[in-house]
Amino acid sequence: MNEGTFAALRGQLQQAAAAFASGPDALEGILLGLVDDVDRAVREPLEIFPVCHHSPASALAMARRLREKQPKVVYLELCEDMAPLLTELRNCRLPVAVQAFATEVDGFPAEWAPLSVVAPITEASAEYQAIAYALDTPGVELVLVDRSSDHVFQWQEHAAEAAEATKPADPDAPPAEEEAALHGDAVGVEIGDLRPRFAELEEHLLRHGKVRHWSEWWHQYVELPLGDSDHDTYRQVMLLIGSLFRRLAPGDPHRVRVDEDRERYMWTRMRRHLAATGTDPADALYVCGAFHAASRVEEFGVHGADTFEITPPSATKWQHGLIPSSHAAIEAQFGLAAGSVSIAATQWAKNLKRTRVKPYLLAGQAGTRTPKTPKKTAAALAAPAPADPGPAPDRLTGFLQRPPVLDHLDEEELLGWSVEIVRAARRNGYLASTADAIAVFETSILLAGMRDRAKPTPYDFQDAAVTCIEKDTVPGRRDVRRLVEIMLGGDRVGQVGYDALPPLARDVHDRLAPLGLKLQQRGVQRALLDMASRPELEQCSDVLWMLRYLMPHGAARPIMGERKLGERPIQESWDLALGTHQRALIELGYEGVSIEQVLEQRLRRTAYGPQATTAKVLEAVEDATLYLRSRRLADELGRRALEVLATERSVDGAPEVLRRVRGLLAYYRTAEPSLPGWIESFVKTGYAHYCTLLPTAFTDDDASVRQVAAMLGFLFSMEGLALSLGCDRNQLELAVAQSHPEDPARTALLWAARTQLGTLSRADLRARCEELLGNPLVVPAYPRYLSGFLHALEPVPALADFVVEAVSHAFARLPDPVLLPWLPTLITSLRGGGTDLAPLLIREAARIFPGRLADLDTWVPPWRADPAPAPARSSGRAATGPRGLPLLAAHPATCDALADLLGCEGTWETAEQGPAGAVLLARHPRTAQALAALITGP
Repeated sequence: MNEGTFAALRGQLQQAAAAFASGPDALEGILLGLVDDVDRAVREPLEIFPVCHHSPASALAMARRLREKQPKVVYLELCEDMAPLLTELRNCRLPVAVQAFATEVDGFPAEWAPLSVVAPITEASAEYQAIAYALDTPGVELVLVDRSSDHVFQWQEHAAEAAEATKPADPDAPPAEEEAALHGDAVGVEIGDLRPRFAELEEHLLRHGKVRHWSEWWHQYVELPLGDSDHDTYRQVMLLIGSLFRRLAPGDPHRVRVDEDRERYMWTRMRRHLAATGTDPADALYVCGAFHAASRVEEFGVHGADTFEITPPSATKWQHGLIPSSHAAIEAQFGLAAGSVSIAATQWAKNLKRTRVKPYLLAGQAGTRTPKTPKKTAAALAAPAPADPGPAPDRLTGFLQRPPVLDHLDEEELLGWSVEIVRAARRNGYLASTADAIAVFETSILLAGMRDRAKPTPYDFQDAAVTCIEKDTVPGRRDVRRLVEIMLGGDRVGQVGYDALPPLARDVHDRLAPLGLKLQQRGVQRALLDMASRPELEQCSDVLWMLRYLMPHGAARPIMGERKLGERPIQESWDLALGTHQRALIELGYEGVSIEQVLEQRLRRTAYGPQATTAKVLEAVEDATLYLRSRRLADELGRRALEVLATERSVDGAPEVLRRVRGLLAYYRTAEPSLPGWIESFVKTGYAHYCTLLPTAFTDDDASVRQVAAMLGFLFSMEGLALSLGCDRNQLELAVAQSHPEDPARTALLWAARTQLGTLSRADLRARCEELLGNPLVVPAYPRYLSGFLHALEPVPALADFVVEAVSHAFARLPDPVLLPWLPTLITSLRGGGTDLAPLLIREAARIFPGRLADLDTWVPPWRADPAPAPARSSGRAATGPRGLPLLAAHPATCDALADLLGCEGTWETAEQGPAGAVLLARHPRTAQALAALITGP
């Protein structure tokens, strides 16, 4: 290419600038700069092939150029550390994404973790054509030259920029549904990204192009015209577009610096490779986005400056793998319109059929069919092989001056679309008919004419279908717009093959093989596990429970069966969707080689994290016992719980701590010969810890009544074990004595604690409640005292009968303005924090209240019944004792044994007087009377 190739175009642009701007100014500089950028890229000895991401025109031009040029080296704009994964693409069904993942960061802010970079690849992309050609052609080397995944984050100034990279910039972008979230919040490597960064420019193009979004503009004004163009025209037009978008991009210093650093990085890598291998630049091809092809950095070209220094990577350990992708996920990641990638896939198939170009496919590629080689005509067989054409002429001027080609209407295709969309609409509940099909057909042509198009595009057809079929409401899950997207290609979801999975994922599939399910198949599958008849399925159950813990909701969901400490499953039923959540399973493989290892790492991370609490660490201990059955890990985490408890100064987690410790104690007492040392230390330390915090918690406004009740529950329920380990009960008594709450609920809780300790009798407690009900000034606050008594059932369950009595008194004596507002509070308290307390109340109420309605009229509450009169003593001799003596005299052995146990001495006086225990019974006649009443009745 000589200097005068674009001379005519430069002259025309100068005249246009002078005419539109009334003289030379910045417009002339921009227009001439565009031509300079194209000229510079075209004259580069190393051929630059500009592409657009997932563009069928780019893929077609790439396949055609590779067959013509047959390069020996292909330089590809893709993270260089992803190169080893590309050979695994043949084991997958496209679309998939190449991913670099790091769970633990070293050299980056901790809040960025986990780090993830994905580069999606589809069949209808120029990148895939280059990869397939290089991997399946002997003697061809594929070199990835873009910055590494580590450098992607090194060049990020703020974590927010990483999140912004995944936000849809298009208002018509697809929602964040399941398929759209396949890439998660990863930073997308935009291979061949080509979109205006100048908002005003994009708005101008959309308005004058009479389109709704950028994907439609690209399809109409770039994709279709370049689909049949020759190589030189395609290349020069793409370079012009890339230069235009680059020169009109806003001057964001950080974005500009990152773009230029990427270009310096890639050219530096290519020059080093050329120098190391001695490759002739004429035998190489550089595949990059059109935006980067029109670069103006000093390092541009094989003869550019070598002034750029590549910084070393950080200490972060990166894991690499392939994850499934989908058309919707790609659209969400790159801000494309919904359905645009599916339409591009359809356009790719049509281009291949029309141009008879044979694409490159990886040998053994899953989900693809090798197209039939078109038969060569006699003229093609006789034509010699194309020789080097030399410098290419100026194709750009002719392309810009050429009027738009009027693509004649394909009535057969449009009729097929119209009939199919009506059929799909009827299947989804719409009342569509043949008349609607005719209306869609005619409206499509009408809309195309209004937008200056000779042939309706898929977007025109979509608008027409929505206008003619969709009414006021959508009867099913899918609207007409979504039905059109499905009809024109659908959301194709890729799949990573078994051989390309990481070791952990393969191990999971192998261990679940006895279930006999197609685990890689998308959708939900039901698994039935009968461990009683097939004991080998118990190992599958263990794997499923660990997957449920580690993977997102829905990947493994139990329908029947549960895991509890000390229990073994007999039958279980599961809904499995591992194929749908394949990405999550693959990312587990980045954390370890087995799910047991990953689960152990997760539990340790939870226990030793900065936000770890005693309750969370105890939960980790329970999970280690429940899922891993690891006594070693449970003991280690238990010691960690002891350390966290000693440092806590609040009682926020007291209810959860109490629940977890009770469960673990019950498990160890039944399943182990002795209690672990850590849990004994935990009870001993917890007893002293909560005794110390108890007086403060009673008066602390930040501590709730439920939390204080849980503290007392820990102290009272663990008291026996704690005292046996050397704790002092005086510490608890002093703590209760030093507590002086003012809140009614806490006061009632304190009274219950004193009753448990024996410093307050039941009679005194009942008298205090009567006093409260008799004081008109306190009556409005009486429900709060009752709330305290309800929570007191946690530490003192023996008060259940008294609480029933207190609640009954409240219903009987409280006025309606006080009682009725309290009832919702009572119900919510029992439902929220009192799920374990309600059964106590119900059981006690069932014991006290009559069981039949007919008995209610004559029923007298036990607390109102007169005490039974003491039975009259016998007027006989004192030696005869109470009336139970004859019964005991008939069975002397029982009384002798009781006397021996109590240390009483006595002798038989007469056979009639009974055994030696008669002396003891004579001193305590009520015992014998009660025993006799139980045996013989009153």
